[in-house]
Amino acid sequence: MTFASPLWLLLLLLLPLLAWLKGRAGQGVAFLYSSVDLVRPVAGLNRSRAGRILAALRWLALALFIVALAQPRHIKGESRIKASGIDIVTAIDLSSSMLSEDFVLDNHRINRIDIAKKVLTDFIDHRADDRIGLVAFAKRAYIASPLTLDHDYLQQNLARLRIGLIEDSTAIGDALITAVNRLRDLKSKSRVVILMTDGQSNAGKIQPLTAAEVAQTVGVKVYAIGVGIRGQAPYPVGVDPFSGEKIYRPIEVDIDEETLTKIADQTHGKYFRADNTETLRRIYSEIDRLEKNEADVKKYQHYDELFGWAIIAGLFVFLLEVGLSQTVWRKLP
Repeated sequence: MTFASPLWLLLLLLLPLLAWLKGRAGQGVAFLYSSVDLVRPVAGLNRSRAGRILAALRWLALALFIVALAQPRHIKGESRIKASGIDIVTAIDLSSSMLSEDFVLDNHRINRIDIAKKVLTDFIDHRADDRIGLVAFAKRAYIASPLTLDHDYLQQNLARLRIGLIEDSTAIGDALITAVNRLRDLKSKSRVVILMTDGQSNAGKIQPLTAAEVAQTVGVKVYAIGVGIRGQAPYPVGVDPFSGEKIYRPIEVDIDEETLTKIADQTHGKYFRADNTETLRRIYSEIDRLEKNEADVKKYQHYDELFGWAIIAGLFVFLLEVGLSQTVWRKLP
């Protein structure tokens, strides 16, 4: 057992002194008798003994309240958390074109958003010592998860992302500046943005290259990933009512690779083109390799707080003293 505020326990040293001073001062009599023999038959217990018991209960209650102030706690155990000093924010595109099914996983077509989430999930699992945050963007950019070492919480927020949560369009500049703002004031060994998109910036208040200048100024590195095959991609537009199979129409893949490359170069990062599942996995593996650092270990202790039990015990003793003084050992008026 330990105490969160042990200095309160010093008050316990004063209790014997206060009890001694109170005993020396004594209490004034409530009623005078010519002889104690007149009242002895009605007393089931010697009065001085009863008074000592009641006084002891009162001092015990006060002692328990002082112990509660010191916040006793039981140490359940401790955990060690590694913090690499690398902070990463991933900005993921939620525009409607991310529904294009130009990737294959386990011999089945899969759309861009699902494969992006799948590969990012694996990346997060390999970066257990990093603080990672998440920005989702389409016409606007939102913080889907703050920077955190709680990767279970992060994965839950990633799983909730879907197309349609944000108005359609692609605001690359707003997404980048939102991610950079999560990192700009942190004292990290390395600060990284992973920007993943399948199109060109056609919305937002901030131009992509302006956001890149801000990133460069505050020392944030950007890894940009263009997601999508080259040429035309199959985009689902409905379901055949007879066969139950999806109906696709081809759409042009129009990734602004020039701008994404400039963003990466300006911030000393790198641009990647992911046109199939294995390439996307290799990209994240390369980022994982490039952004490595020795982890710092932080220790956290877990406690069961016990001050509530001390308060309950103190109240019980106090109420017992009050009850006895008003019933069995009630003073004569």
